[in-house]
Amino acid sequence: MALLVLASTVSWTVDKHICMGRVMDISLFSHADGCGMDMEMEKSCCDDESFTVQGQDDLKISLEKFDLDQHVFLVSFVQTYFQLFEIDAEEPSIFSEYNPPPLIRDVQVLDQTFLI
Repeated sequence: MALLVLASTVSWTVDKHICMGRVMDISLFSHADGCGMDMEMEKSCCDDESFTVQGQDDLKISLEKFDLDQHVFLVSFVQTYFQLFEIDAEEPSIFSEYNPPPLIRDVQVLDQTFLI
C-alpha cells in the first residue's frame, strides 16, 4: 500500500534521445545522454523528447465526496470482511441423536488390514 501511495504522489519525467529514428537513450528523472552527434546543425538527425506524469498533490480523502453507491459498497465490504473472522460458538451436529451400531467384531484386526 505504501508503494502505491509513493508511486501515485511522485511526478515521473521520462526523457528520450532519438537519433535517425531510433531510440538511443531513455532516462527517468534526468536528461537522457546524447549519441555524440552535433545537435546545433540546422538539419539535425537527432531529437530529444520528454514527457512528465504529474503526481497528485492532495491525499486527503473526505467522506463528504462519496456518493450513496460508494457508501453502500464501503459498508457492505467492511461488514463482509469482518464476518470472515467470526467464530461460531457451537457447530451444529446433525448426528447427535444417532447411536452407532454395536461393534460385534473388529474387522480390521481379524483381517489384519490397517490403513497406514
